[in-house]
Amino acid sequence: MNKPVILSEDTMGAPIVASSAPPPPTGPVLMVLGAISLSHLLNDLMQSLIFAIYPVLKANYNLDFTQVGMITLACMFTSSLLQPLVGLYTDRRPKPFSLAIGMGFTLVGLLLLSVAHVYSMILIAAGLVGMGSAIFHPESSRIARVASGGRYGLAQSIFQVGGNFGSAIGPVLAAAIVVPFGQGSIALFSLIAGLAMIILWRIGVWYKPRIMPRAGKRVDGASGMLSSSRVAFALVVLMVLLFSKGFYLAGINSYYTFYLIQKFGVSTQTAQIYLFVFLASSACGTFFGGPLGDRFGRKYVIWFSILGALPFTLALPYANLFWSLVLSVVIGFVIASAMPAIIVYAQELMPHRFGMISGLFFGLVFGISGIGAAILGYVADHTGIGFVYHVCSYLPAIGLLAVLLPQLKRADV
Repeated sequence: MNKPVILSEDTMGAPIVASSAPPPPTGPVLMVLGAISLSHLLNDLMQSLIFAIYPVLKANYNLDFTQVGMITLACMFTSSLLQPLVGLYTDRRPKPFSLAIGMGFTLVGLLLLSVAHVYSMILIAAGLVGMGSAIFHPESSRIARVASGGRYGLAQSIFQVGGNFGSAIGPVLAAAIVVPFGQGSIALFSLIAGLAMIILWRIGVWYKPRIMPRAGKRVDGASGMLSSSRVAFALVVLMVLLFSKGFYLAGINSYYTFYLIQKFGVSTQTAQIYLFVFLASSACGTFFGGPLGDRFGRKYVIWFSILGALPFTLALPYANLFWSLVLSVVIGFVIASAMPAIIVYAQELMPHRFGMISGLFFGLVFGISGIGAAILGYVADHTGIGFVYHVCSYLPAIGLLAVLLPQLKRADV
């Protein structure tokens, strides 16, 4: 018989669990997982749209790379700063309809971006989109776990792969719509935000009766045999590994199009197609990373996915256009497989703080990406975009630190 999944504690100290009235499912609730994955796709599609239109904004407003990086920072910083706080709050007081409300911030941000004609308004619009993501990720990750039927890695992969595909589709839609029709066409994407709000509201209806306060003893989960200091050390190692992953991906997401345009002389549309290929391969890696973690252990998947990308990242700065495409596919697939394993591993370390952990790690990814984009933009202005990719190629070597992670109990890995 499945044990109840403790989500948090109420204000009286009693755990808040995912109750099952109706009876608990014996396997993943695929309809809910599909809906939350689709919502993740729509959310990250709209967020990636900002990154994909950088060449348009740079040309329209004569921005330098530092200013481009600051737009990324505005979006990622609000998301990074707010996500752990949102997760901590919803651990104590789950809000099933907060996801739909949060998507409203994204809708307003897109409308503002479509009419923004000064740099400060662009920054505000990017910040609003970041706020929408901050509200979305912690609670939606928790919903994926509630609907997992015990297959946590698979559920996390299904949830995250939607976001990866959304990030991949964003540049394609930007190339097809925003580049030819201009900045004002961004307003059309507010319709996507409206659709996401409807889906998320329906998910909230499913989620609400599965949350109720219930007295009981806290479940220790996979980390029950680890001391608090050992848990804290493992979380720090995971954060460092996320740093190497996030910083490298920040260079790809924000500057890969500029790199291809400058080095190979391709058009903006062609560069965005190459970015789409990289992001699509990342989505495939995300999908396989979770089930592989369920099967072989999350520690080994984390180790392989980050360190395993190193030979290919080292080769990328020296490759021609064709091999740049091939290497980007391999890098995207391998390095992205780490994220589901990292999130579930961290959740197992602190099973009573699912929302906070999800918010912390998703927020950390966004924060690292934002800071990384700003730093790399500054470096690119002073040394050239090619130098940035030479430096970033060594970052996956940090994956060696995965050997320091404790091995969790086999039943829970």
